[in-house]
Amino acid sequence: MNIQLLGYIEVHTASGSRVSMSNGVGLLLAATAWTPSAFTADAEVIERLWETQLPEHPRNALYTLATRLRKALRCVTDSGGPGGELIRRHGGYVLAVDEDVVDTSRFRHLVTQAKVARRRNEAERALALYGEALALWRGEPLSNMTTAWAAAARLTLHHEHRDAVVGRAELILQLGRSDECVAPLHALAAHHPLDEHVVGLLMLALHRSGRQEEALRCYQATRALMIDLLGDEPGPQLRSLHERILCRSESLRPDRGVLDLMSS
Repeated sequence: MNIQLLGYIEVHTASGSRVSMSNGVGLLLAATAWTPSAFTADAEVIERLWETQLPEHPRNALYTLATRLRKALRCVTDSGGPGGELIRRHGGYVLAVDEDVVDTSRFRHLVTQAKVARRRNEAERALALYGEALALWRGEPLSNMTTAWAAAARLTLHHEHRDAVVGRAELILQLGRSDECVAPLHALAAHHPLDEHVVGLLMLALHRSGRQEEALRCYQATRALMIDLLGDEPGPQLRSLHERILCRSESLRPDRGVLDLMSS
């Protein structure tokens, strides 16, 4: 079974077939799969599903969705391979599944493994793990949920995604393969235009890829945005990086540590 929250909420069998379920059932799945195998109280599930726009009888509506979700999960079990079960506990529910069948949990587990590999100087293994984690993203997480809880969950996931892209880019830069991280850093900078570390990594990747003018334009665009939105200049690290790119400083050679460059 594969429970997908990193995009439109879906469930797939071990063979890859999509399990049919209504939008409401999918929302209940997401509300309980966010913390797989952990207890979630009725009141919390109801708030995640409906917020202030409650049905006339929210607990009855919840019980109906729970019955339908159990039926959908039985379809997964009947198709073969590991399944899952929505268990009723006093005052709430537990989605009893292996954590790794939920893509958000699998993403976090892979990123943790990548960080461990990186600390052990196993750069290629760390890169592979980061790549596997990032490949799980299929679009905007929980894209068919519009409650405040879903918005907060998306914000958390976007921060985690940012950290994974940054960690992978830093490794690629350290290995001297700058071209490989320009595109993902461009995409990340578009979502985090005021994140000076992301912008700095992009500038460094462009410079090391022989695209000095683009690196300088990237700085100027970021500076203009910061002055416009914050009324302030970029920080000293980004300004220093800009000056070194401008004069093609030897300190920007690929053999220099990326984190040293970004903090000097």
